[in-house]
Amino acid sequence: MAFMAVLEADLRALSAEARRRYPTVKDGAEHAILKLRSLSNPSEIAHNEDILRIFLMACEVKSVKLSVIGLSCLQKLISHEAVAPSALKEILPTLKAHAEMVDETVQLKTLQTILIIFQSRLHPESEDNMAQALGICLRLLESNRSSDSVRNTAAATFRQAVALIFDRVILAESLPAGKGGSGSQNFRTYSLTGDVSRSINQSESLESDCFSGGPLFMRENLTKAGKLGLRLLEDLTALAAGGSVTWLRVLSLQQTFALDILEFILSNYVAIFRTLVSYEQVLRHQICSLLMTSLRTNAEIEGEAGEPTFRRLVLRSVAHVIRLYSSSLVTECEVFLSMLIRVTSLDLPLWHRILVLEVLRGFCVEARTLRLLFQNFDMNPKNTNIVEGMVKALARVVSSIQVPDTSEESLAAVAGMFSSKAKGIEWSLDNDASNAAVVVASEAHAITLAVEGLLGVVFTVAALTDEAVDVGEVESPRSESDPPESCTGQMAVLCMSMVDSMWLTILDALSLILTRSHGEAIILEILKGYQAFTQACGVLRAVEPLNSFLASLCKFTINVPNEAEKRSSALPSPGSKRSELVDQRDSIVLTPKNVQALRTLFNVAHRLHNVLGPSWVLVLETLSALDRAIHSPHATIEEVSSTVPKLTREPSGQYSDFNILSSLNSQLFESSALMHISAVKSLLSALCQLSNQYMPGNSSGFGQTSSQQVGTISFSVERMISILVNNLHRVEPLWDQVVGHLLELAENNNQQLRNMALDAFDQSICAVLGSDKFQSSALSRCHHADDQVESTDTQLGSLECAVISPLSVLYFSNQNLDVRIGSLKILLHVLERYGEKLYSSWPSILDMLRSVANAVEKEIISLGFQGLRVIMNDELSTIPAHCIDVCIEVTGAYSSQKTELNISLTAVGLLWTTTDFIAKGLIHGHAEEREIVGIPTTQSIPKQRRPEEREEQSIYSNNEADDQVPLVDVIDHNKLLFSVFSLLQQLGADERPEVRNSAIRTLFQTLGSHGQKLSRSMWEDCLWNYVFPTLDCVSQMAASSSTDEWQGKELGTRRGKAVHMLIHHSRNTAQKQWDETLVLVLGGIARLLRSFFPFLRSLSNFWSGWESLLVFVRNSILNGSKEVALAAINCLQTIVLSHSPKGNLPMPYLKSVLDVYELVLQRRPNYSGNAASKVKQEILHGLGEIYMQAQKMFDEGMYLQLLEIIHLAVGQPKCNSDNMEAETLHVPLVQRTMLEILPQLCPTEHLSSMWTLLLRELLLYLPGSEASLEEKEAETEQASCSRNHNQEGVKVAPQLDVGSVANKQNVAVAKTMLTETHKITSDFPNGVSSTSQKKTETPFLSSGSLTKDVVAGFSSNLFGEKLVPVLVDIFLLAPSVEKYNIFPEIVQGLGRCMATRRDTPDGALWRLAVEGFNRILVDDVNTTNINHGRDSNVSRTARIRLWKEVADIYEIFLVGSCGRALPSNVLSPSALKADESLEMTILNVLGDKILITETGIPLDILERLVSTLDRCASRTCCLPVETVGLLPSHSSRFSLACLQKLFSLCNYACEVDQWNSTRSEVCKIAIMVLVSRCEYILRRFLIDENDLGERSLPAVRIEEIIFVLQELARLVIHPDTASILSLPTYLKDVLAMNENHDGRAHLLVLFPSFCELVILREPRVRELVQVVLRLVSAELGLQKVI
Repeated sequence: MAFMAVLEADLRALSAEARRRYPTVKDGAEHAILKLRSLSNPSEIAHNEDILRIFLMACEVKSVKLSVIGLSCLQKLISHEAVAPSALKEILPTLKAHAEMVDETVQLKTLQTILIIFQSRLHPESEDNMAQALGICLRLLESNRSSDSVRNTAAATFRQAVALIFDRVILAESLPAGKGGSGSQNFRTYSLTGDVSRSINQSESLESDCFSGGPLFMRENLTKAGKLGLRLLEDLTALAAGGSVTWLRVLSLQQTFALDILEFILSNYVAIFRTLVSYEQVLRHQICSLLMTSLRTNAEIEGEAGEPTFRRLVLRSVAHVIRLYSSSLVTECEVFLSMLIRVTSLDLPLWHRILVLEVLRGFCVEARTLRLLFQNFDMNPKNTNIVEGMVKALARVVSSIQVPDTSEESLAAVAGMFSSKAKGIEWSLDNDASNAAVVVASEAHAITLAVEGLLGVVFTVAALTDEAVDVGEVESPRSESDPPESCTGQMAVLCMSMVDSMWLTILDALSLILTRSHGEAIILEILKGYQAFTQACGVLRAVEPLNSFLASLCKFTINVPNEAEKRSSALPSPGSKRSELVDQRDSIVLTPKNVQALRTLFNVAHRLHNVLGPSWVLVLETLSALDRAIHSPHATIEEVSSTVPKLTREPSGQYSDFNILSSLNSQLFESSALMHISAVKSLLSALCQLSNQYMPGNSSGFGQTSSQQVGTISFSVERMISILVNNLHRVEPLWDQVVGHLLELAENNNQQLRNMALDAFDQSICAVLGSDKFQSSALSRCHHADDQVESTDTQLGSLECAVISPLSVLYFSNQNLDVRIGSLKILLHVLERYGEKLYSSWPSILDMLRSVANAVEKEIISLGFQGLRVIMNDELSTIPAHCIDVCIEVTGAYSSQKTELNISLTAVGLLWTTTDFIAKGLIHGHAEEREIVGIPTTQSIPKQRRPEEREEQSIYSNNEADDQVPLVDVIDHNKLLFSVFSLLQQLGADERPEVRNSAIRTLFQTLGSHGQKLSRSMWEDCLWNYVFPTLDCVSQMAASSSTDEWQGKELGTRRGKAVHMLIHHSRNTAQKQWDETLVLVLGGIARLLRSFFPFLRSLSNFWSGWESLLVFVRNSILNGSKEVALAAINCLQTIVLSHSPKGNLPMPYLKSVLDVYELVLQRRPNYSGNAASKVKQEILHGLGEIYMQAQKMFDEGMYLQLLEIIHLAVGQPKCNSDNMEAETLHVPLVQRTMLEILPQLCPTEHLSSMWTLLLRELLLYLPGSEASLEEKEAETEQASCSRNHNQEGVKVAPQLDVGSVANKQNVAVAKTMLTETHKITSDFPNGVSSTSQKKTETPFLSSGSLTKDVVAGFSSNLFGEKLVPVLVDIFLLAPSVEKYNIFPEIVQGLGRCMATRRDTPDGALWRLAVEGFNRILVDDVNTTNINHGRDSNVSRTARIRLWKEVADIYEIFLVGSCGRALPSNVLSPSALKADESLEMTILNVLGDKILITETGIPLDILERLVSTLDRCASRTCCLPVETVGLLPSHSSRFSLACLQKLFSLCNYACEVDQWNSTRSEVCKIAIMVLVSRCEYILRRFLIDENDLGERSLPAVRIEEIIFVLQELARLVIHPDTASILSLPTYLKDVLAMNENHDGRAHLLVLFPSFCELVILREPRVRELVQVVLRLVSAELGLQKVI
C-alpha cells in the first residue's frame, strides 16, 4: 500500500535525523520499520503501539525537526485510522507540550493535528479531553508569543472545532442537518430585486432544512454530545460578556472573538435552539441579555465593547436572533428592533448608524423576515408597529438629502455607490474615516442603505403579492374574470395591510430621492421600486396608492420647459396627474431618467392593464406627451456621459432610444388583445376623454397651440384604432364606442380633425372587414349549404351593417364636401380590399352609390363610380342574388349621368362585364333545361315563355357546365341579361355620340360573346326587341339629325377673334356622328349573323328580318353616306363569306345579296367621285370574295349575273378630251379593283362553258375593240333584250322603302316584294329552296349590257397594259376545249394590241401583248408535244382558224412593225435594245417552236409563215445601194436574223429523232424560198458592184453577202429536202451515186451565181466563193485526190 510505503519512508527519515544525537529514537525507528513490514493495513498498526510510540518518542525529544516529523507522521496515522481511540490520552499531553514550544512550525503542526483529531474518530467525547483540546487552541490564540499566522490559524481551528462539535450535537440529537443562512447578510447581489429574490429562496431553504423531518418539538434531555455543546455555548457566552470560565481552561479571551463564535453558532445551528430547551434558555437569558447590554447607547462604552468591530458583531448577532428566532423570542426581538430604530435617530457616530442601517436593510430585503415581523408586530394590536417604524426611520434618513450643505455631494456619492453595485463592486466603510471626503461617503452610504431598505420593503411587498396571486388569494391582473370586492386570504390581507401602512412614506421618500438623483443605476433601482409597488397596488386593487404612485411616476417622464411649468402652476390642475403638457415649439430634452421612467410606466401599464380602470387617463396623458415629443423635431435625448446636456439627433443613439420608446408605446396598445373586455372599454373611454379634453372648444385652457391639441387628439385616435385592430376577435362591444367618437370628430369645424377621423374610419373599417371571422364567413358562403349560409350571415350581418353604416352617415348627414369625398374614398378602399367578404351591407352600399350618380360634383361622381367599377369587376360573384339587378340599375345611372363623359363610357363597359358574369349562369341553366325537358324552372325559363318553347335547348349542344361559378342564391339570369340589354338599348339613343357608340358596341359584343348560351326564345326577344329596334332608332335619328356644321369648343381669342378647337370633317355635323353610330349597328348585326346565322335562320320570321335588312342595306348604299354604304356592304359580305364555305348559306340568301348589288349599281348611288368609286370597289372586292368562297353554289345564271354586276360597276361613259388626258396618267380605282378580282373569277369545272364568255368579255376591254363591237351590234341588241327580260324577275322593286325595320307591317311588305323577286312560295317559310334555280340557257353577251360609249371608255392603252397579263393568265388556265373556242379571238385581240407599236412605239401595251402572244403560243406548242399530237376534243377547224389568225398576226407585226426605222428621239438606246430582244424572241418562237414542232399547221399557213420570214429578210437586199447605207443597224440585224431563221429551218444536222413529216414539209418550203432569196442576193451584189465601179459597196451589203456565203457553206439539207430542188436529172443521179456527198445539193443550184462572183473585188467575198466552190466539187465527187 502507498500508506505503508510513506510511513516507512518517514521512519527512515526519522532514523536518519536521530542517528547522531538521539540513538534511542534511531533504534526505535529502525525497530518500527521492521515491525511495520510485518503489518499489512492501518487497523493492524492501530493495535500495535510500537509504531505510535516511536513517533511520540520523537516528539518528546522536543527537537524541532524530530517534532515536525513526529507530528506529521502522527497526523497520517490519525487520518488513516491507524491510532486507537484510547491513545488520545497520550497524544493530547504531547500536543499541549508542543503548543508551548516557541517554534512557529511546530505550533502550526500542533493546530493541524488538533483539527485532524476533531475530524477523525479520535474526536474527544469526554469533557476533559474536549476542554484540553480546545484549550490548546485558545492558548495559542491568546498567547503573546504566538505569531499572527499562528493566532489566525488557532482562531480558524477553534471555529472549525466548534462547528464539528455542534455538528456532533445535531447528529447526536437527531436534528435536521441543515444550517440556516450563514452569512446571508454579508452576501448581496447587484440589485435589490436580486436580494429579495435570494432571501425568499433562502427562507424556503431554511424552512425545508429545519422541518424536513416533520414538525420539531422542544426537548429537555441532552445526549453527551449535547451536553458538551451546551458547556461550550455557556463558556463562550461568558467570555463574550467579559466574564471568566472554568471548563475551557482559558483565563481570558477577546470578547470580539467569542461574540463572533456565538454569531456563527446562532446563524448556523437554528434547529438546536428551536428544539433543545437548554439551548433555548441559554439563548433567551444569557445571549439575549448579552446582546441587549451591548446594544445600549445611553452611556459611553469603553474598552472592546465600544469598538466598531464588536458593535458590528453585536448587530449581526441581534439580526440573526430577530431573523431566526423572532417567533419564539417575541419580546426580546421587539426590544431589539425598537432599540435599532431608535438608534437611527440618535446623535451617534456615523459608522454606528451605518451598522444599524445595514441590519435594517437586511430585514427589509428579506421577504420572510419582513413578513414575520409584520405579522408578529404590526398586525398584532398588542405589539408595536415595528415594520412601519423601520420604514419611517429609513425615510428619515433619506430625507436628510434635503440639507442644502451636503446634499449634492451626498447625492453624487449615493449615485456612485449604486453604480458600483451595479458593476459588482461592493462599497465598505473604512474604519479610520477622518477626512471630509470619507465623511461624505459615509453619509452617502447611510442614505444608500436607507434607500435600499425602502426598496427592499417595496420588493418584499411585491414578492408577497405575487405569492398571494400564486396561491390563489388574489386574482392575477391578467385574469379575465372580475376581481373580488375584497381580499380575504391571509397573504392578501397581509399585503394590503403592508401597503396601507407604508405606501405614503415610501412614496414620499422614493419621489424625493428620484427627484434629486441623476445616476443611472440609482434611477433604475428606484424606478424598479415604483414599478413593483405600483403593480402590487394594482394587483391588490389599492386604488389610492395606485393612482398616487402613477401620478408620481408620470412626473418623471417628460421634461417641461420652465415657462410651461410656470404657466401650468398658475392654473388649476385637471386631475391628480400633472397638468403640464409638452409644447412642441419648445426644445424638449429627454434625460435618461425620463426614458427609464417612461419604460417603467410602460411596464406598469402592461402588467396592470386589466385593473387600471379610470387610472388610464393618467397614463394616456403622459403617453400623449411622449408621442408628441417623439414626433417633435426639437426633441433630443440627453446622454449621461456627455458634458453637453443637449445633443442633436444622431443615428447611433438618439434614434434608437426614440424608436424603442415609440415601439413600447405601440406595444402597449397592441397588448389590449390580452385585456379583459371591460378593461379595453375603460381604455377606450380614457382615450375618448383625453380626445374630448383637447378638442377645440373643450380644452381647459392650458395655453396649448392648435398643433398640441391636434397632436393629442391624433394620439387618441391612433391608439383607438390600434386597440380596435388588436381586438378584432371581439370587436362587437367596442365598435360603437370607437365610431361614436370618430363621428364627432368628423363634424368638427377643423378640417385637420375631419381628415383624421376619415383616415381612422378607413383603417378601422378595413381592419374589421379583414378579420378572420369575415374571411371564414365568405368561405362558408361559397362551400356550404344555403341554410348554413343564412345562419352565418345572421351572426355577422348586424356587425357588417354596423361597420358599413358610418359611411352612409358621413355621406348623407355631413354637409362638408371633404367628408363626403372621404366617405366615398373609404368605401372604395373597402370594396377594393374586402368586397368579396361583404354580404348583408350591399343594399346600403348600392343605395349610397346610386345617390352619388345624381351628384353635381365631378370628384364625388368619380369616386362613386370607382367603387361601382370594383363591384362590377370583382364582386359580382359574391353579391347576393337580389342585389345584382340593383347593381345593373346603378351602373345604368352612371352611364346616363351627364357630368363626366369618361365615367359614362366606362360604365357601359361595366355592363359588358356584367353580361360575362350572367352568361356563366346561363350554361348551368340551360344544362338543367336539357336534362329536365318540359319542366320550367325559374332559373332557366323566362316567365313569359310559351309552353311549346319549354323543350328548347341552347344553340349548340356541346356546351359544358363545368366552368360555371357556383352561386349561393338562385339567380334569374335571363331577367338580368334582358335588364342589361334594355339599358344598352336606351343608351344607344343617347345624345352623346361616344356614349351611344359604346353602348351599341357593347350590346352587339355581348350578344356575340354569349350568344351560344342563349335559348331560342331569348334570341327571338333579342332580335325583335333589341337588335332591330336599335337599328330602327339609330336610322331614324340619323335621318332626322341636323346637317349644320359645328364649331369646336372655344379655346380663346387671337387678334380679337375667337379660336375654336378643330373638329374633323367626318364628325363636324350631328348627321355624320349618327352615321358613325349607324355604321356600328351594321357592324354589330354583321358579327351576330356571322357567328349565329345557321341558328338564327331556323328561327320563326327570320326571313322577314333578313328581307328588311336587305332593303335597309340597299337604301344605305344608294342614299347614305360613304361610311354607311361601306358598312352596309361589309355587313352582307361578312355574312356570305362566313357561311358560304361551310354550306350554311342557302341559295336564296346568296341570290338576294347579288340582286341587291345589281340593283344598286343599276340605279347608281346619289353621290359621285371618290365615294362612288369606293363603294364600287367594295362591291367588286366583295363579289370576288363571294365567288371564291361560294363557287360550288354558283350556276350559270348566277355567274352571268356576277359578270353583269362587274360590268355595271366598272362601266363608265366615254371619256371626253379632258378625261382622256387624265386617263393616260392612271387606271381608275374601280378598274384596278376589277383587275385584282379577275383571277378569282375563273369558272369552276361545272361552269366550264363560262370560260368563253369571261374571256370574250375581257377582250372587249382591249384597244381596238370598237370595230368588233360595231360588227356585232345587231347580235348584241338581240341578246340584250333576252337578258333584260330574264332580269325583270330578279330585280328588287325599285321603290321599296325600308321604313321601320322593326315594324312588322313594313317587314311584311318587304317580304312580299322580295318573295316575288326570288319566286319563293309559302312552302318554304324560312326562305330555303329545295332545288336550285334553273340554269339560264340564253347566251350571255357582255355587249348587251353595255353601250358602245361605255365600251369605248375602257379602250385605253393604260388599262390594256394592266389587262393583257391578266387576260393571258386567265386564258392559260382555261380547259383546252374552251381555250380553242376563244383562242382565235384572244390572238386577234393581242394582235390589235401589238399593232399599236406603229402609233406608240414607246408604249408598253404592244410589248406586253407580244409577251402574252409568245406565252400562249409556246404553251400551245408544249401542250401539243406533251399530248403527242392534237387534243381529240379540239376540232381541226378550230385549229385552222387559230393558225390563220396567228399567221395574220406574224405577218402584220413582223413585216409591218419589226425592224423598221424610227426617229432617233423616240426611244432610248436601252429601250431599243429591249425591243430588239423582244423581236428576236418572237422570231425564235416562230422559227424554233412553231415551224419546227409538229403542230398540225396547214401547208398554206406554213407557206405564209415562211414567206413572212422571207419578206423580213429581204429588206436589206431590196433597198437601193444609195439608201441601204442609211438603214439603222437594228433593222439590218433583224433582216439577217430572219434570214438566219430560214437557214435554220432548212438545216439538217443528222437529228434523226427530230425529223418528221411537218419538219420535212417546212424544210421543203423553206429551201425553195431560201435558194431564191440567196440567188437574188448574190446576183444583186454583183450588179451593184459593177454599177459602183471603183466605189465600195455599203458595209451592210458586204456583211449580208458574207453572212449568206458562210451560212450556205454550213448548210446541210436532208435528202428529202434536196429532192425538190430544180436540178437536172443527171445531177440528181450523180448525187445519188456519190455516197459521200455532204447534203449540199443547194450549192449546185447556186453554182452559176458562184461562178460569176469569182471576179468580185471584195477579197473576203472571193475567199468565201472559193470555199463554196470547193464544197460543190466535193459534193460532185470532183475534189482533187492527193
